Amino acid sequence: MLGTFQQSALRIELAATALDIRACLLEPRQFRRWLWPQQFSDGLPDVLQPGLAFSSQLGPVQIQHQVTDCTPQRLRLVMAGSIDGFHEWSWGEGWVQSRLEGISPLPLNLAQTTNLWRLRHFLATTLE
Repeated sequence: MLGTFQQSALRIELAATALDIRACLLEPRQFRRWLWPQQFSDGLPDVLQPGLAFSSQLGPVQIQHQVTDCTPQRLRLVMAGSIDGFHEWSWGEGWVQSRLEGISPLPLNLAQTTNLWRLRHFLATTLE
């Protein structure tokens, strides 16, 4: 893989319950909405489960995801393709944290920050 090793951990507060955050991160019908225009594999289950493999694409950027851990307050994905590494999500009442490590030519911190702000906006507008 070409690129540089990058790591980032961000945590933000949200006006949302842990259950609402969980739904946005573990249910494809929800994360397809707030991550649009990113596209995901067809045929995903209602809720992500350990062992599930799927792909995503945003323009020329393609990433393979493998769910390695999925609990009521944690999601861990191993990634390959445009990013070789992992993305770990943790959440609770009113907060979400994203930890990302990988090798990529892409600016991972910028994408991570953008996605956290998109999640915050989605939850704020959906829960009103």
